Amino acid sequence: MAYAIDLDTCVGCGLCENMCMAKAIKYNDEEHETNVRVGSIILSPGTQGFDPTGYDIWGYGRFPNVVTSEGFERILSAGGPYFGHVMRPLDREEPKRIAWLQCVGSRDTHRCGNDYCSSVCCMYAVKEAMIAKEHIHGDIDTVIFYMDMRTVGKDYEKYFLRARDKDGVRFVKSRVHSIDEIPETGDLTVTYADESGNIIEEIFSMVVLSVGLTIPDTAIELANRLDIDLNKNNFVKTGPFTPVATSRPGIYTCGVFQGPKDIPGSVIEASAAACLAGADLSEARGKDTKVIELPKQKDITGEEPRIGVFVCNCGINIGGIIDVTSVQDYSAKLPNVVFTDQNLFTCSQDTQEKIKEKIKEHNLNRVVVASCSPKTHEPMFMETLEACGLNRYLFEMANIRNQDSWIHSKTPDLATQKAKDLVRMSVARAAALNPLKEKIINVIQRALVIGGGIAGMNSALSLAHQGFDVVILEKDRELGGFSRKLIHTIEGGDVQAYIKELIGKISAHHRINILKEANVTAFGGYKGNFTTDVIVGPDKEKHIIKHGVIIVATGANEYQPHEYLYGDDDRVMTQVELADRLENKGASDLKNIVMIQCVGSRNDENQECSRICCQSAIKNALDVKESNPDAQVFILYRDIRTYGLLEGFYTEARRKGVIFIQYKQDNPPDVQADSQGLFVTVRDHVLERDIRIQTDLLALSTGFVAADTEKLSRIMKLNRNPEGYFLEAHVKLRPVDMPGDGIFLCGTAHGPKLISEAISQAQAAASRATTFLANSEIKLSAITAKVDIEHCVKCLTCVRSCPFEVPVFNLTEKVIEIDEAMCHGCGVCAGVCPRQAIQLSFYEDDQIACKIDALLAGGM
Repeated sequence: MAYAIDLDTCVGCGLCENMCMAKAIKYNDEEHETNVRVGSIILSPGTQGFDPTGYDIWGYGRFPNVVTSEGFERILSAGGPYFGHVMRPLDREEPKRIAWLQCVGSRDTHRCGNDYCSSVCCMYAVKEAMIAKEHIHGDIDTVIFYMDMRTVGKDYEKYFLRARDKDGVRFVKSRVHSIDEIPETGDLTVTYADESGNIIEEIFSMVVLSVGLTIPDTAIELANRLDIDLNKNNFVKTGPFTPVATSRPGIYTCGVFQGPKDIPGSVIEASAAACLAGADLSEARGKDTKVIELPKQKDITGEEPRIGVFVCNCGINIGGIIDVTSVQDYSAKLPNVVFTDQNLFTCSQDTQEKIKEKIKEHNLNRVVVASCSPKTHEPMFMETLEACGLNRYLFEMANIRNQDSWIHSKTPDLATQKAKDLVRMSVARAAALNPLKEKIINVIQRALVIGGGIAGMNSALSLAHQGFDVVILEKDRELGGFSRKLIHTIEGGDVQAYIKELIGKISAHHRINILKEANVTAFGGYKGNFTTDVIVGPDKEKHIIKHGVIIVATGANEYQPHEYLYGDDDRVMTQVELADRLENKGASDLKNIVMIQCVGSRNDENQECSRICCQSAIKNALDVKESNPDAQVFILYRDIRTYGLLEGFYTEARRKGVIFIQYKQDNPPDVQADSQGLFVTVRDHVLERDIRIQTDLLALSTGFVAADTEKLSRIMKLNRNPEGYFLEAHVKLRPVDMPGDGIFLCGTAHGPKLISEAISQAQAAASRATTFLANSEIKLSAITAKVDIEHCVKCLTCVRSCPFEVPVFNLTEKVIEIDEAMCHGCGVCAGVCPRQAIQLSFYEDDQIACKIDALLAGGM
């Protein structure tokens, strides 16, 4: 007997081939070739880690205790070979000392030929070292051997400083010579040269190779089939002003296939590619859309609570500290609980399906998930309830990770007891929950873009291409922002020509309205229905703009230095001023030029790296060498941070004779001017002596500082970080969304970045805004405040206290009114009302009090 396959219904998934024990099924490419008509294509085939096998210097594959960073991630994982316990592969012993070797497979033209920086390795090494210290509760020494620490993302430098200064991770700037195994113990001897050239040996229990990112052969084959141009390292060729567009119109790329980058950069580029693809398809929008039909909502009126409790291990984030089985058993004994379960990762797709099954099987009418933060996962769990016909507000979450296992990692018994308390409180609250109805509103299909620089103009143009009206507000008399001062990108792109072309496009577009010399004076409304008051021009003409979304693109400014004689000596200038000087006068009259990095960045006043300064210095250094090959250029640096494909320009600068001299933060260069000339003194770490350079010109690599947006942030209630940059909703998962719904962020208003990165983020913000504007109506949250008019004494405490100015006193009706559509659900008014006449839906007094009662009642 044999089975037959119906080729007409077979979809070619390959599942049968993979599962067939006899290997009797083979996939036929010709038979199952499928033609799909599409209007656009996005290439995101991903990446793979560099394989260090066969390179004797690292010992990978020869010494069991040498692992790659990918392998170490598996060791740290609860689903890994050691269930999240950090062990050596050789003997399953807990390591006492772990070394990380950076730039394995990156920045290496001699061994592997990869002359780019993989951008992610420094940060993931720091992360792994810190997690290793958390997992091993005893004394463990973690050491990272590096060439340059490239922590260039938003808040990344702070993370590095925390690891170094607070968590005790040791960083050694060095060149590793070799790794040898001690056969008797399996320990590893790392031989390296330090900054002074001294040869040093250290013994470690394990060595982790921080492998770089490479493009898989399958991705290269795909590009070849589609006739897409790749560069010499097999990344897609893109331009500085078209960062996600390939060499073929209508085909876009994102993620590491575009170039080495981290998760936020990949997410941003994915949205940017979706934006451009969406513009191509805008005329056909909605024609082939399949709408998911949710089941009719179940009426639970009169039903007794039937609560299901799902406890998450969250890998070892929770399960490595808390006794999850004990918490599950305890939950089963709580009132109204009819089903309990535990999961490795409750947020995974397969667990969501399992929860749906259990809701139906046990007729659950309320659900409690004990896991991580509701900030990131609550909406997903609520959607799971809706898919089963339950009201989304019959859900409660106990945060036993952030509020428990992470802060009580040293006391597992205490953490387990606290988890039981938190679950008991959540179960009590779940029983008190009631279904809530969400209000449906119409969407004003117009966008407001605040800022007319490169990011603002690109986001506006992207939205207009998708068929939406846009209003641009620019505070200056001209569009272009800070980029008006720039000459060209490091790749050679003409910035001024690009700005001129961009301004021409948006000025000519019938869907874009530009208001110059414009300032926001008032703001109100809610997602889909905002109202912004603006004064425009010298006459202060008032405009009232109604719009459905906002994109904040207010830009940033160049740091104005007070160091190194800037402002006192005309020979001292910033890199931006030097670029202008080179454009107009060249460098033929210059013999010596010194550049000082990290001016205004990575110091006590501004801990962050400004990201763009190293490439700016190298760009100008190359321009000097192009204009005058005999000129001597000295770059005084702390770390050279030419991440990604910028590394090639760093290599080119060294080949052309640019001299790089490292200095320490606590011993910066000294600049003096006298009748003999301008002199820079710096301590050379190799010669171990001070060297004095006479220079014709001193260029300061100044970073970015946030634009003055204090007034705007106050009017529009937008949050900023300590450096003054606007905050995103989630650094990795929602890098262009702001915490308020319908408000998005792009460009240097978010943080320092290159023009290409600002363009990607602008297109990403437009893409996210389109998800609102493409709908004629949307649902608002049911978590809003309501006034009990009968008990309200009209004291106006709520009116004075609301940070969003939502409660108002109706002079005609003589009552306090709260517009549910405008209410943000923050609960301030409910908290301050002396008569308790205001209730916040989903957080009503009895729903809070029952949690307190459950806590004070103690355990069972």
